[in-house]
This record gives sequence, C-alpha cells and structure tokens, in this order.
Amino acid sequence: MKKSASAMAVLAIVVPLAACGGGDDETTTITLANVWDIDHPMSQAVDEVFAAQVEERSGGALQVDTFHGGTLGSEDELWDSVRNGSIDAAIIGSGMNQEYPTMLISDWPFLYRDLEHAQTVWTTSDVATDLAEDFHDQFSSTQVLAWGPNSARTFSSNRPLESVEDFAGQRIRMPGNPIHLEIAELFGANPQVIPLGDLFTALETGVVDGQDNGMVTLIGEALYEVQDYVYETNHITAVLPFVTNDHFLEELSPDHREIVREGAADTAAAAWQNYLDGIEDEVEFLEENGVTVTQPTEEEREQMIDRLAPLYEDLYDEHEWAEDLVHEIEAVE
Repeated sequence: MKKSASAMAVLAIVVPLAACGGGDDETTTITLANVWDIDHPMSQAVDEVFAAQVEERSGGALQVDTFHGGTLGSEDELWDSVRNGSIDAAIIGSGMNQEYPTMLISDWPFLYRDLEHAQTVWTTSDVATDLAEDFHDQFSSTQVLAWGPNSARTFSSNRPLESVEDFAGQRIRMPGNPIHLEIAELFGANPQVIPLGDLFTALETGVVDGQDNGMVTLIGEALYEVQDYVYETNHITAVLPFVTNDHFLEELSPDHREIVREGAADTAAAAWQNYLDGIEDEVEFLEENGVTVTQPTEEEREQMIDRLAPLYEDLYDEHEWAEDLVHEIEAVE
C-alpha cells in the first residue's frame, strides 16, 4: 500500500532507531502508532500505562516511541505497516474489517446489555481470547494483544431528539457503512454520508439535522456548539485492536515478550475503565453547554431493537458465524 509522504518521512527516521529484538541486555525501541489524538482514552492509556509499564518493568531495555493522531498514516496504512514490519505495533479500528469480516461484529447495534458488559466481553472473556487466536490464524504475521474501547455511539440533533419517534424525517449524518446507514433508515431517519471534516459546517448550515458519534467526538469536534439534543443510545460500541508484528514479538526474549503482552492487556483494561469513568463528565459538559441529554428508557431501547430486526436477519443470513458469536457474547456475565 502506498504511504503518504509524511508517513514515509517519519518512518525513515523511526525504523533505523529500533534495534533488532533479542536478549535482555539489548535496548529495543517499540514503535507504536494510532490515528487518535492524545486525549482519546486509548491514546492516554498507551502513554500512561503501556509505555511507562514496559519501560519500567524491562529496566529500560524496552523503550516505547508513541505516535498519535495519524502521524504515521491512516488506519489502513498502519494495518499494512504492522503486517509488513515497518512498525512494531498499532491501535487500529476498522482498517482490517474487510479482510477479517468477523470484526464487523463490533459495528453491530445493541450487541451488549450495557457498557460494562462490553468491557467484560473484550477484556476478560473467552470471546476476546478466541477472536485473538482466530485473528492470528488468519494473519500469521500479526497478533492481537488486547482489545481497547472506542466510545459508544450516540445520536445528536438540532431538532428535538428525546424518543424513538423523534427520528422520523430527520436528516442524520452517518458513516458510509451499510450497517450504520440501515440503522438510521430503520429508525425512520434520512441518512446522509458526509466526511467528518465537513460535519460541523453541515450541521451549522442545516444540511443535516444531526449525526451519530461518541460523545468524546461530539465534544472534541465542537459539534455540541451546533447541536441541542443528545439521545444517549449507545447503539454501537466498537473496539480497537492492539496489534503487533508477530516477528517483532517472537524476536523478544521470553521475559520481554511477557512484559509487552501484559502491558498491552493492562493498557486496554485501563482505557476501558477510564472511558467508563469519563462518561458522567462528558454528559455534565454537554449539559453545561446547553445540550439536552436524554437516556432511553428500557422500553425505548427494546423499541429500537425491534425496529432493527430486519438488519439482524440480513446479517445472520450473510455471515454463517454471526449467530453463534452473538449468543456467545450475550452469555458473558
């Protein structure tokens, strides 16, 4: 895959700095990148947990260079770079979903009972372990060390949006993903595909009434300035795989390999907890800035799930593995 000029320039500086892995007496630099800014819960955990813990536990023999905000390329570029060994590790989202369709499961709506259920599924359950193993079976040059959180998606609008019925006729910006588009349609809205960079202007000028994103994005992109209502549906809670190059990992000494594995797991766990702990602050911030935030009742949640029945049926028909995996996720306590 062709990389951007900026990504190639940085990689030209970074790659020679990383010594080949090996014994505990060598110094190895781990290059870790993602596309999220430094305020994202996963970025914070990478810096505060992974880098700090790996360097401390290895006595400085392992050093971590982190690159946030897409410095080393897009999600697709990072996925490609980890696979070919240009970088050692990355936090990615949907960059490999087309090649590994099972990960489309993280875009399925209302997959979890609540956010704590999602946290358990992706940090301590057999689901997380089994999918990581299956991933490695399909992509032997990489491994998934942990599954971090992306913020749960909520709906916002500059028109009243406080119940399921309020979706009717609203023009809602959605990602250009068939699942997302069908969600809006089945709710009665008119979905529109608009790049995130153009979304603020589209909301401000009334090209669309609303959008769906995590509240962290609503705040980070200042969309709350042109939105009056948030319906906290938490309809999709996507995950962020922490992937590493298999050759890099296997070249480490057993002790250093275990330090890296444990560091990645602790990073994901910290990111999930920090994300959950920050939701109340996000709601408070939005309300202080004049946004009405409404949590759906259990009855409204069931109404939304009922409306999405045709979507679930299509997904089950399309993916033979899906129904069993959904039941496995539902069974996680």
